[in-house]
Amino acid sequence: MPTVFTKDGFRFFFYSNDHMPIHVDVRRGNGEAVFIVGGEIFLRESVGLKTSELARAEDLAIEHKELIIKKWHEYFD
Repeated sequence: MPTVFTKDGFRFFFYSNDHMPIHVDVRRGNGEAVFIVGGEIFLRESVGLKTSELARAEDLAIEHKELIIKKWHEYFD
């Protein structure tokens, strides 16, 4: 599971067998979410994260969108 970055207790990563569309998994504690990273960032699913945690994770994904896309292509292309 390649880690893209960590910040504020969140770990953004890919599973090694991931598939299109470009997306990033986010884990904090026992919670996890998946954000699709395309023209816009949007939440695909989440389990065990509070609304405030999801909001912060989304903000971080938006802030690091270009890094996420770059790392995706480095790993999967």
